[in-house]
Amino acid sequence: MDAAPRIAPAAQPLSPALAGALGKLMPAGRPAPQLFLTVGRNEGLFAFLVDSGLLGPTGLLDRGAIARPLRECVILRTCVAAGNDYEFNLHVQTISERMGLSAAQIDDVRRPHPAAALWSAHQLAAMRLVDGLVPGLRVDDATFAACEAVFTEAELIELTQVVGLYTGVAMFVALARPAFDSYRAGPPVRASLTAAA
Repeated sequence: MDAAPRIAPAAQPLSPALAGALGKLMPAGRPAPQLFLTVGRNEGLFAFLVDSGLLGPTGLLDRGAIARPLRECVILRTCVAAGNDYEFNLHVQTISERMGLSAAQIDDVRRPHPAAALWSAHQLAAMRLVDGLVPGLRVDDATFAACEAVFTEAELIELTQVVGLYTGVAMFVALARPAFDSYRAGPPVRASLTAAA
């Protein structure tokens, strides 16, 4: 994804409507992510996402129904499973730690077999769910049983929707190829699976 963007982000000066929608998402003085500016090329859709509450300051579908560390774990694992370096980098640089993940967890979420000592039973089951859903749209019986042991049906439904929405983000990133955002010094943080240390 280091190549030039295929769809250019909205250019400055932004329209009042787009600036207003971004103002509902971004802290004062922080530049908008390239992804938001790219989706903002379709101002009607971007306004709908924000006004409907589907897109908020902490991402997609944050209704407060799922504990934030669990939700962030699911988002990062979905980025890993989908190969979405852009969104992984954006979350790690902006909100992953604020949502309750440690630096060790952020590193570990990229491992094929996350370290059980770093995660709750809920987080481990959710990552297993992501690993089945994203690449193959399959949830085997053992994965379902592990999830059913720690989640209600309502929670499983919502988690699956979060996974689906962030898989959709990966599809848009593959299409538009936005430039990496740089909110911290250093190179982008990639979602690629890493070997155990």
